[in-house]
Amino acid sequence: MSVEHPDAGPAVGTGSDGQLVAVRDAPVGGQAVLEGVMMRGVSAWAVALRLPSDEQLAAVRRGEKPDRSQAADGDIEVHLHPLTSVLTRHRVLRLPVVRGVVALGESLGIGFRALSTSVNAQLGEKEEEISGPMWILTVALALLMSVGLFFVIPVGLTSLVKDQLGSPLLFWLVEGVLRTGIFLGYLVLVSRMPDLRRLFEYHGAEHKTISCLEDGLELTPENAQRFSRLHPRCGTSFLLIVMIVAIFAFAPVGLPAWYLLVATRILGVPVIAGLSFEIIKSVGRHRRAAWARAVMWPGMQLQKLTTREPDLDQLAVAIAALDAVLETQETDADAGELVGVEVVA
Repeated sequence: MSVEHPDAGPAVGTGSDGQLVAVRDAPVGGQAVLEGVMMRGVSAWAVALRLPSDEQLAAVRRGEKPDRSQAADGDIEVHLHPLTSVLTRHRVLRLPVVRGVVALGESLGIGFRALSTSVNAQLGEKEEEISGPMWILTVALALLMSVGLFFVIPVGLTSLVKDQLGSPLLFWLVEGVLRTGIFLGYLVLVSRMPDLRRLFEYHGAEHKTISCLEDGLELTPENAQRFSRLHPRCGTSFLLIVMIVAIFAFAPVGLPAWYLLVATRILGVPVIAGLSFEIIKSVGRHRRAAWARAVMWPGMQLQKLTTREPDLDQLAVAIAALDAVLETQETDADAGELVGVEVVA
């Protein structure tokens, strides 16, 4: 499938790794899952999975621990789900900043469902429908852990030396550096886990496939392989932007009592996420601009930790997921016209 772009100019550039980089945006996003890829479009989302072979399933049933560094070598299975975003039904939810919070919440829910599907497939278990309240609880717990690690802990640790710092400016700087340091340390730690190597390869496959679509080339593993595994709308880049935006967003708060500091960090998370969404959305639409390239550069470097080069079989899985989504929507849709519906890649 291909995408027609009305504006003139080259459709691709060259990244720092020498591979192709698409310079236009498409209204799709995705996520790597266990031995597969989830792709989300405007009206549907799909997860494509490489199933384990009969021998691999037999080993799991014997109680042997799966070796996550080994590839599943069965057939590709695709699960397609319709999607009606709440953003399309309520105008107020499409306002800047607000739309980002809503879109990210929806993406978290879809991501957990896709991950559950992939885990069940690798264990040879039949997928069971999980109730809405259970998904809400799962997403809430994940958010709680993230807010605690990246917002509550930094402000709590900085508060221990508040008297020694003696100024709101120093407190603000130390907290921001500590928060960013915890985030970077977390990424480095996760990137060195052997069990996640194939997940990062599928993450690279997801990026390459979306870039191939954005360039308008036919979706084949060979075409997708030519593109960079780095993408400006990646969740890794988004999280780095969140860390940076948080530094400036909390500056006006000053240095109130510790419990007020903690409260502002928790209550400010949705606003920071919404602002960060607007930034990464704008960057995705203006990739050729010098300011956008400058904003993208740090996040693109971090993606070298959370992506790996995929093989052709992994790219075929990512393409299967994207093909399923594209069959349900207009392939020449402009992401700029679908305000708040697109998600980070």
